Amino acid sequence: MEQGLTCRKKPKVAIVGAGPAGCMCGITIKDFCDVSFFEMSKALATLLATGGGRCNLAHAEYDFRELAKSYPRGEKFLYSVFSRFSTVDTLAFFEKIGVETYTQPDGRIFPVSNSAVDVRKKMLAQLKNTAFIKEKVTEIRKQNEKFCVYTDNGKYSYDYVVIAVGTHFGLQFLKKLPHSLKELKPSLCGLVTENNFSTLKGVVLKDIILKYKNIILKDDMLFTDNGVSGPVIFKLSSINSRNEYPYSVKIQLSDKLDIIEKNLENADNKAIKTLLSTCFPKSFVKFFLKYLKINPEIKCKSLNNNTKVLLLENLKNFPLTFKGTRKGGETVFSGGVNLDEISSNMESKLIKNLYICGEILDIDGFCGGYNLQNCWSTGYLAGIAILKTMS
Repeated sequence: MEQGLTCRKKPKVAIVGAGPAGCMCGITIKDFCDVSFFEMSKALATLLATGGGRCNLAHAEYDFRELAKSYPRGEKFLYSVFSRFSTVDTLAFFEKIGVETYTQPDGRIFPVSNSAVDVRKKMLAQLKNTAFIKEKVTEIRKQNEKFCVYTDNGKYSYDYVVIAVGTHFGLQFLKKLPHSLKELKPSLCGLVTENNFSTLKGVVLKDIILKYKNIILKDDMLFTDNGVSGPVIFKLSSINSRNEYPYSVKIQLSDKLDIIEKNLENADNKAIKTLLSTCFPKSFVKFFLKYLKINPEIKCKSLNNNTKVLLLENLKNFPLTFKGTRKGGETVFSGGVNLDEISSNMESKLIKNLYICGEILDIDGFCGGYNLQNCWSTGYLAGIAILKTMS
């Protein structure tokens, strides 16, 4: 294929959005196509915040079916995608461009440099011969066999168009296409609670167990000024992104309840606050006992049975009611272009030679490198599909 492609005039490809998916697509086709990116902000800017600036590139799950289970929306669609561009392929790609990686015990994969800036620099080095047009796309029209890309500053003609915008991008031009868009709703975000946790802002509870209907999640939880956040809450907010508020859950505050219960029986002369402080931050113990109206100085031996039952029940099933999502902290949105209208090669089923990939698809995953994996895989497959039409 490569020999045939180099003997003819390079087709022109517009990529709308220079984020992870768009840049992966551009790198895949750059040697065989005349590529132009339309991007109003800095290319790969969204990559800089991932993994707290360390760039959580992927997750160490190598079975494509198991990997796809970490996407509340898009799981079945991703079976085909991940079977053709997997975690292994992602790591091979980054190794090829000079990004060495390591895997944390929790499965998150990072560059050895622990620098999103370094990853961005090495990806953009692969795109040094492509054009970056800092103009806002207002409309895309298919006229005969060509695409007209209209911006706030002009009009351009292309053979192929790839839409790879993020969900934070102005999407008005998409509404002029025949594709249907599912409403965007916050996912992977903190939640606002009816409970007032302002005095606990910044406190973390480790390995709490969250129970909601038939869902059980275990991870850390962070208290904020108006609610809760942290990995376990991000998972819940992702799963329930399309649900209505308010809704309630139960929290098991520790995975060591058997130890706490045993110590409660054997710590006769210890104050209850002292016993609980061996398992929880002192500020949380103060809040928790005040919430239950239990004197923090009372000795364990003086607790009556009703108080013990109250204490243990709330340690096991502490109630939380969520009123909504925490504004301004959204990292991912659910919703986007309807997957029924996209082929497994990322080509539009409605418009030939139009490809859609990345976060603008109705796909979203948990924290831990999953959303970037969606971008790498779908961006690559869009690029390969374009090349195949040229052979």
